[in-house]
Amino acid sequence: MLEPSQNDELPPIPGKRYFTIGEVSTLCEVKPHVLRYWEQEFPQLKPVKRRGNRRYYQRQDVILIRQIRGLLYEHGFTIGGARQRLTSDDAKEDVTQYKLLVKQMISELEDVLRVLKA
Repeated sequence: MLEPSQNDELPPIPGKRYFTIGEVSTLCEVKPHVLRYWEQEFPQLKPVKRRGNRRYYQRQDVILIRQIRGLLYEHGFTIGGARQRLTSDDAKEDVTQYKLLVKQMISELEDVLRVLKA
């Protein structure tokens, strides 16, 4: 999946609830037409569509797009292989590992905050 070292090359995801296709394109360094194509190829990728069929992506969509991008561009997976990888048990294990990593980071940041307040 997407390694933390690969996240360094992509811009950080702002703390917004919804992102336009242009914003996601910039955040993930993928052209908008590629994002629209990936929506057809990856059933997990379902942005909210509002008036005029405008797409609004949520944070988890941006993370999923970054994972897809990593599999395709950095690991050399085919579309079918990436789709299979995302639906396999490995993807579930990776998500669990990332959740544990995030919890650990939050704990460490809380420790730093306590030290700074003292």
